[in-house]
Amino acid sequence: MWKMAFRGTSCVPILILPLLSSLCQSDDQLTDAKPLSAGDMLVSKGGDFALGFFSPNSSNTSLYLGIWYNSIPGRTVVWTANRDYPIAATSSPMLAITNNSDLVLSDSQGHTRWVVKSGITGVGVTAVLRSSGNFVLQSPNGTSIWQSFDYPTDTILPGMRIYLSKRARVVRRLIAWKGPIDPSTGDFSLGLDPKSNLQFVIWQGTMPYCRLSMLNNESVGSGIYQNTIFTEVVTGTGDGFYYKFLVYEGSPYSRLMLDYMGVFRFLIWNNRSSWATVTEHPASSCDLYASCGPFGYCDSMGTVATCRCLDGFEPAGLNFSSGCRRTKALKCGKPSHFVPLPRMKAPDKFLHVLNRSFDECTTDCSNNCSCTAYSYTNLSSNGAMADQSRCLLWTGELVDTGKYSNYDDNLYLRLANSPGNPSRGQ
Repeated sequence: MWKMAFRGTSCVPILILPLLSSLCQSDDQLTDAKPLSAGDMLVSKGGDFALGFFSPNSSNTSLYLGIWYNSIPGRTVVWTANRDYPIAATSSPMLAITNNSDLVLSDSQGHTRWVVKSGITGVGVTAVLRSSGNFVLQSPNGTSIWQSFDYPTDTILPGMRIYLSKRARVVRRLIAWKGPIDPSTGDFSLGLDPKSNLQFVIWQGTMPYCRLSMLNNESVGSGIYQNTIFTEVVTGTGDGFYYKFLVYEGSPYSRLMLDYMGVFRFLIWNNRSSWATVTEHPASSCDLYASCGPFGYCDSMGTVATCRCLDGFEPAGLNFSSGCRRTKALKCGKPSHFVPLPRMKAPDKFLHVLNRSFDECTTDCSNNCSCTAYSYTNLSSNGAMADQSRCLLWTGELVDTGKYSNYDDNLYLRLANSPGNPSRGQ
């Protein structure tokens, strides 16, 4: 029923619904003398990952070169080489190291579907699938020339280091599949906001779909789930930032994935033949970008996330599509004051003012009658930012904010003075 050939080995395949395994150990390396054809696999040492050709649907008409988990049921693909250039199953795909020491994916018609230039002449270049799931093209002395971890598709694996930005430009994003059985480039992507380099955003095309965390310091976040300890780290390199996801102990299989519906999930294999979702964003429709309108916020402190108005505001209509309006107008030249709103996600469209203390940040907003709010964070001394402060100012409307139990920052909102509080004028 299933037929699987392994390079350089004589194997008796067995079927474990629908996982194909083998009674013998498969090779983890590709050399110029041993190309990879349809039906062949590279299997990493320890057997956790496999690289080969797969078809995402039952028709088996189109083949992709990919990496998947080899030791668990089903086929969970974590990386795809030719996602936008599938090869017809009848065209005999082949992955080979050429005479020029390049790594080339081609078909029997002579069409190149994917290529990695090595820049090295001579023999001895190899490609190895490492136990981490990283596919590496390496020189004869073992130096890495190219690695799949630098070019993720929709998944981040533990130990993967992703360059987010370099010289103030976003250089890498996760890009979701187009559909559940279509690995081609989808509508959703995840990466840094190119306008600020301070926040992660899920994009739908060119439009923000959901804003995630702001960069606070070197350690972005950590936690424990069923004895699995995990950490996210963002580190500065002098001219940019990179992201790293680490798992210290617990489940050997965990991953971060952006799915075709635009949901970013942290998933752990629960040893019961399924993936368990630890966290996901957006967690509700309230988390979608600007879903609560101007001056509204997504309150996630209760059982069900709900849109509410910021202090000093009321709904502008029957629902939150129009957001909220002030109960007392704020006018330049008239007394005003700031109210601290705890555990708030910073609104979008901020101005980042560098090298400010808290008092200086407060003064900058107070002295500008167009400033409607400010936020301040004193970052850790060993953080990713060269400027160890984060003073954010807003003018005009506040959009896409929220209240969350795991947020520590205050948002200082400017309100007009009431007759009863003249002493609080700014």
